[in-house]
Amino acid sequence: MITSAVPPPATAAPPHPATTLRTVLSATLLAALTTVLALTARSDTFHSDPAKLTAWYAAAWALFAAAAWAVWKVPARRAALLVLAGGVAVAATGLLAPPRTSTDAYRYAWDGRVQAAGISPYDHAPADPALARLRDGWLFPAGDACSGPDRARIPASQGEIRCTRLNRPTAHTIYPPVAEGYFLLVHEVSPADARLKPLQAGGALLSTGTTAALLIILRRRGRSPQLAAYWAWCPAVPLEAVNNAHADVLGAFLAVAGLGVAGLGARATPRYRAEAVGGALLGAATAVKLLPVVVLPGALSGVLGRGPASVRERLRTAAAVLLPAAAVLALGYLPYVLASSSSVLGYLPGYAQEEGYEDPSVKNRFALLRLVLPDSWAQAAAAAVLLIVVLGVLRRGDPERPWQGALVVTGAAFLLLTPGYSWYALLVVALVALDGRWEWLGIALAGAAEYVADRAVPDSDAVGTWAYGVAAAAVLAGWALRNRGCKD
Repeated sequence: MITSAVPPPATAAPPHPATTLRTVLSATLLAALTTVLALTARSDTFHSDPAKLTAWYAAAWALFAAAAWAVWKVPARRAALLVLAGGVAVAATGLLAPPRTSTDAYRYAWDGRVQAAGISPYDHAPADPALARLRDGWLFPAGDACSGPDRARIPASQGEIRCTRLNRPTAHTIYPPVAEGYFLLVHEVSPADARLKPLQAGGALLSTGTTAALLIILRRRGRSPQLAAYWAWCPAVPLEAVNNAHADVLGAFLAVAGLGVAGLGARATPRYRAEAVGGALLGAATAVKLLPVVVLPGALSGVLGRGPASVRERLRTAAAVLLPAAAVLALGYLPYVLASSSSVLGYLPGYAQEEGYEDPSVKNRFALLRLVLPDSWAQAAAAAVLLIVVLGVLRRGDPERPWQGALVVTGAAFLLLTPGYSWYALLVVALVALDGRWEWLGIALAGAAEYVADRAVPDSDAVGTWAYGVAAAAVLAGWALRNRGCKD
């Protein structure tokens, strides 16, 4: 009798020892990064010992660089899981303490409360007596509680001391409508005594959502999932998007989604539908913080190129992106325009003046241009250079990689303007994770140096100038190396 042997069940080949070692090394560096970020978030030294806080930031960025390098030696599937799990752990460190280096989240909470009371956030400044009934002790302390840092005095009865944790309490809000809608949503779903934790939790969810969106886009484009680590593990994400709960993370998430849809849609038929959805998402990103408007030229990459497309097709492509973006921005503002008796621009003109965008010498804006040009030329020179960069992207950009052009325009804008707030660069970090040119991360590091490290030295302007100068040099070096045939 003939019998047939049943083969044993197939088993997966054991992982190669080198692969396991690489994974362990990446996980170890990631654990060290998470530990340092947790200690950084717990370090309440922004005002008392900025040199110590600067050291914590430097350690976090060094470990981030090491971990982001090590993960490239991990196989793609493991790397994707490590990036996502590590991103969750890194983001969670921002939840370990109240905001440490910014008071913006207090204004977010206040704007949400004002809207929940049926009042336009654009109509009254926080110090306005008309809103006195909405004040409570944790946002508007009294007496001895007003002696701490980041407290602004407000009018009070004779013999009484009143203050607020909100910055610029005599100024109307500056935030665009999608940000205001986000503040209202967080307020409505939060327990009455939750304070700022829901906003921080929202930042953690949006950070993780951005990581997931990056992994999806990278996978569909056949690119390495390790690129998403540039966002998921970057110290700017837990410290600014989560701990300080900056709404910029919502703008970054929408920008990533919009560019992803537009880029993937460039291969689709009909392509205009995808471009319209991408444009609408980019319009929503602009309605969170006006800064993401600089991403729009990336979505129009190559629209002025010399390809076979007719003028009519080029106009249709531009309209497919720009019209939905403008419509979302306008429709976002419309209900606030109808409900407000004051300008919905709020403190925006005053902010531009206060931050030195009208007078560059006020806060070291246009720092790199002012090294070689008179101060009075800086604004015009920045506008001219940025226009040249935009035209280059519109003419020579790759429509299937709109994030590439978006990174060039956004990064150029940062190097020209040299802003002093580190959370603005969350947008740059997200674009780096999409595109892969890691040298642009120097802009985010420069922003952190100007905002934190400049408090530890006598000449604060020099810190920002040097930091942005090094960031610009890194970008130029990366460009030179890639043009010599180096692969990204």
